[in-house]
Amino acid sequence: MNELPQQLVNGLLLGSMYGLVAVGYTMVYGIVQLINFAHGEIFMTGGFGALTVWLILPGGTSMWVALPVMIIGAVIVATTIAVGAERFAYRPLRGGPRLAPLITAIGLSLALQYAVWVWYPEAKSARTFPQIPGGPIELGPITIQTGDVFLLIAAPICMAVLAFFVMRTRVGRGMQATAQDPDTAKLMGVNTDRIIVIAFALGAAMAAVGAVAYGLKYGVVDYKMGFLLGLKAFTAAVLGGIGNIYGAMIGGVVLGIAETMATAYVSHIPGMEQLGGQSWADVWAFVLLIVVLLARPQGLLGERVADRA
Repeated sequence: MNELPQQLVNGLLLGSMYGLVAVGYTMVYGIVQLINFAHGEIFMTGGFGALTVWLILPGGTSMWVALPVMIIGAVIVATTIAVGAERFAYRPLRGGPRLAPLITAIGLSLALQYAVWVWYPEAKSARTFPQIPGGPIELGPITIQTGDVFLLIAAPICMAVLAFFVMRTRVGRGMQATAQDPDTAKLMGVNTDRIIVIAFALGAAMAAVGAVAYGLKYGVVDYKMGFLLGLKAFTAAVLGGIGNIYGAMIGGVVLGIAETMATAYVSHIPGMEQLGGQSWADVWAFVLLIVVLLARPQGLLGERVADRA
């Protein structure tokens, strides 16, 4: 029990990272009802975009100076790939069978993985990611690593900016209208193609920030890092209610805390000693999803997807 506050903070940090990536899934699905399984790899390319910027900068550059530039680089790379994928991979299939974009997304996911593998031959093993200088921060029984401070600050700021954009701007209202009924939105003068591109770009930008947070938290990036994390982020989006932006972040936090708690405490339950530890963390994450969907199929906050049948 003495470790409980620390485990809660660890879960909150992990869940915030899941939530940043989950927003991209839920925004795209809410507007075009597409499960973009390549979104995890877009997250991964953001991490390598940030690393590329770091390698280009002159040696000896302070991390405090480099970090904002690395974030910009990550966002540019991730959004460029996401917008390109929407324009050339998904848009031509928008009126086709619903299975076609899903298969395309899986193919694009593999293509992005191996494109990075070819571009970065060293990515066959994890690449070291630069770290923020300084030691851990002690807050009573809680220890926060320096790299986690970025995530602790970036996640709420990103969500606040996104919420303001969606709820208070003209483009945000266009996104809501397109999600509700794209045909009527077109009749009202909304450029739905532009709205869809913006949704892909916003989701990719959030994932890029999450990728920088991942590199700072774990100290490495590799070309396969987007697969499992993207799968968990999609799980978080479903957990919170697919199509619900706030649900994506809440689902991520719930998933992160549940995963951390299961990792730390399940092995102490009599008869379940073999079911705890980090090796079972992924299993418990998906067990939570199954339990929640059995009790509440629409997710914690409910879906916000119009019935277009």
